[in-house]
Amino acid sequence: MTLVEFLAPLATAGNREKCLAVLYFYQRYLSKDSLTVEQIRTALHHARVPKWSNVNIADVLNKSGAYVDSPGLEDNRRLWKLTPSGEKHIRTILKLPTAEPEIEHDVTTLEGLAVKVSDLIARGYIEEAVKCISVGALRAAVVFLWTGAIRTLQQKAFAKGTTKLNPAIVKHDPKARTVKKLEDFAYIKDSILLLALQELGILDKGEKTTLEEALNLRNRCGHPTKYKPGISKASSFIEDVVGIVF
Repeated sequence: MTLVEFLAPLATAGNREKCLAVLYFYQRYLSKDSLTVEQIRTALHHARVPKWSNVNIADVLNKSGAYVDSPGLEDNRRLWKLTPSGEKHIRTILKLPTAEPEIEHDVTTLEGLAVKVSDLIARGYIEEAVKCISVGALRAAVVFLWTGAIRTLQQKAFAKGTTKLNPAIVKHDPKARTVKKLEDFAYIKDSILLLALQELGILDKGEKTTLEEALNLRNRCGHPTKYKPGISKASSFIEDVVGIVF
């Protein structure tokens, strides 16, 4: 996740929230606890925040009350950092869970992804995954994200044309139903689709193998077993699927 993606939900927010969000992002994800006014301004610039150069950052921070503190100086420039109250404020306005940094990262990553996905069905599943992660329902999040991903992969395969697609499917499943429209993928196993995608050149061997591992996790989460993925496992799944599929 980039700062651009992290700040995207704050497009209509005030300058205070954007400056505080920059401090939060650097503290939480880049292990930099405090920034100077100049560093915050550079971050806003790189994040392509509209009218970034007109923001009086020093004034904004001075008027942010208990949300910020100044731990000292860096090269004679005042440093600013978020207080616990400021962290809570940013988590609240961005609707971030408070449990783990990994969960926060996943939520913001998927929220940023969802707004870019034009297919309403795939986007809906991604948004459902966000809701599930936010409340710690990691098994459900894995299932929903995989469904949105496989929908996207089906579209990529179908775009190759049925004259190329169907032979690639039949090569790995001679009894497979002929795909004439997108809805026909309902009769094609996800595992077969992944093999066909490699045949079509949409996935390379490494990507196909990684998605097969993701599919195995999806199946463990989607079937009635005692298995529950941990936060790190779910985050790894999200990173792989988002990175390869989207």
